[in-house]
Amino acid sequence: MIKKKICMLGAFAVGKTSLVQRYVKSIFSDKYLTTVGVKIDKKTLEFNNQQIEMLLWDIYGEDEFQRVNTSYLRGTSGVLLVIDGTRKVTLDTAFILKQRTEEAIGKVPFVLVFNKVDLEKEWEIEESTIKNLSQEGFTIVKTSAKTGDGVEKAFLLLAEKLLEE
Repeated sequence: MIKKKICMLGAFAVGKTSLVQRYVKSIFSDKYLTTVGVKIDKKTLEFNNQQIEMLLWDIYGEDEFQRVNTSYLRGTSGVLLVIDGTRKVTLDTAFILKQRTEEAIGKVPFVLVFNKVDLEKEWEIEESTIKNLSQEGFTIVKTSAKTGDGVEKAFLLLAEKLLEE
């Protein structure tokens, strides 16, 4: 069995915890609980006839008061950068976190996760922006932790990238 540490990174309240809960336990709660520090879950999946145990590090969200502690990133194999489509500023935060991650541990596979697709009519991030990022080579998945849309796909795409290394 292959074990991989996956970090969930993003701004405050983008849905990192909800995505992990949807993926690991198939549940969603409307109650907002702030992550303090890091919460670790794991899920084993079968991919290309290989078992992968994903250790999911749900790290607190970054905001103007608190920066993500880069010591949490040690040993990370891959990253899901979570963006809230209803808040454009969370895209900027994701790229700051990507840069900081690469400075701390080097380049690792990552997937851009545009969350809250169930609220797409309220999105501040335009489709053209997402299309441009895709054309630049970024792996992108639109998800909804609430409905489950795209959640498994996001984790599977990251698993695929991890096995390509």
